[in-house]
Amino acid sequence: MTRRPAPVSPPVCLTIATSDSGGGAGIQADLKTMEACGAFGTSVVCATTAQNTRGVNSIHVLPTEEIDAQYEAIATDFDLGGVKTGMLATGEVVERVTEYARDLDAPLVVDPVMVAASGDRLLESDAEAAYEALIAEATLVTPNADECAVLTGTEPTDEASAREVGEELVELGADAALVKGGHVPTDDEMVRDILVTADGHETFEQPRVESEATHGSGCTLSSAVTAHLARGDSLDGAVEAGLSLMARAIRYPLDVGEGPGAVHHLVDLRERAAREPTAEAVANCVEHLVERDVSPIVPEVGMNVVGATPYAEAPTETAAVEGRITRTLSGIRPNRGVRFGASSHVARFLLAAREFSSEYRFAANCRFDDRIEAALADLDWAVGEYDRSEEPETVKTREGNTMGWGTRRAFETSEGVPIAIVDRGEVGKEAMTKLLAEDGETLAERLTALCDALESAE
Repeated sequence: MTRRPAPVSPPVCLTIATSDSGGGAGIQADLKTMEACGAFGTSVVCATTAQNTRGVNSIHVLPTEEIDAQYEAIATDFDLGGVKTGMLATGEVVERVTEYARDLDAPLVVDPVMVAASGDRLLESDAEAAYEALIAEATLVTPNADECAVLTGTEPTDEASAREVGEELVELGADAALVKGGHVPTDDEMVRDILVTADGHETFEQPRVESEATHGSGCTLSSAVTAHLARGDSLDGAVEAGLSLMARAIRYPLDVGEGPGAVHHLVDLRERAAREPTAEAVANCVEHLVERDVSPIVPEVGMNVVGATPYAEAPTETAAVEGRITRTLSGIRPNRGVRFGASSHVARFLLAAREFSSEYRFAANCRFDDRIEAALADLDWAVGEYDRSEEPETVKTREGNTMGWGTRRAFETSEGVPIAIVDRGEVGKEAMTKLLAEDGETLAERLTALCDALESAE
């Protein structure tokens, strides 16, 4: 029989910006990000660019009559839940968009795009002054350091000056300003984005990623914030969600084109989609180990098998056996099933290892003693190790850093990319071997090979 439709009603967002023929920024990045964040994206194209990952070759601004026609078509048909602006190119276009903004009944996020990541200028000088009126209509304005200098005359150089710039933008009439910290130098390895409102400020911290593939980062961030506002999130909640997406999008960029590439607009969506197959791979690996009975390599504290999604950034994004795998009189068995966030220790090790070899997605812990050491030598694997007695006191006092320090030491001292990493332990803590693999099947094979080598030597 003929099936009946089952329509859904996502919030609708609008981007008023410029087309990026290279697909990494502009309208294209906005629409991808909005869809990934659960909103339906519509667009008003103000200009087109001929650009790619290496730079901008030309810009063509559309007639204002055509821009008006696009906006009229959208505004008279859709119930807009959020609007964002991107590259507007000229003062005339900025003024026209400001007129639209005055009649909006939806949150407005203004991303004052002025310079491309490649260094190409994207805004005529006469348009800079026109931005003041548009900012006055904004729910949120999201400038980077260079744009702050143009808009306020002050380039933020630290957290304090970034806060001051944000306060100036709020004084211009914006409800809030998010001063992006990617270009602001810091004494540590953190990026600090400052959200300023009339009620105060909030600082968001993320580890810095040394990458040139940041094309589209501003567009993606502002679009994500817009989508979350359209879904009803609070301002600080929408900003936090947008920054979280951006951190992951920069950590796992798209390696396309001959230039640096672009941020991964759909990275959160891809991470969620990878969870079920990752958990299934962990379960299959565990089943193989139970059938083989790898009791000889299971440590006293128990074994765990952990799998990370290709975009995992936290233990909650890794699948593991809840309660670990333990030895019994009849072999080994998992205490409970596989779930995300079930491992802390092995999960943090795997995430630390992925900082050096992102191809590694699976790990397991095994016991370590002289016989295991001999078996590893027989297998001729690249083996790294670290000695906790050499761990600096400054690392020990910071929660969670021991694993990062030890894993770094193991990778730096190993001849080749290590398959196994040895932690010889310390007083009161069991020595441990951890194995790494690109997939669950390979991990099962390596664990079996270690068990075989151990039993052959006995």
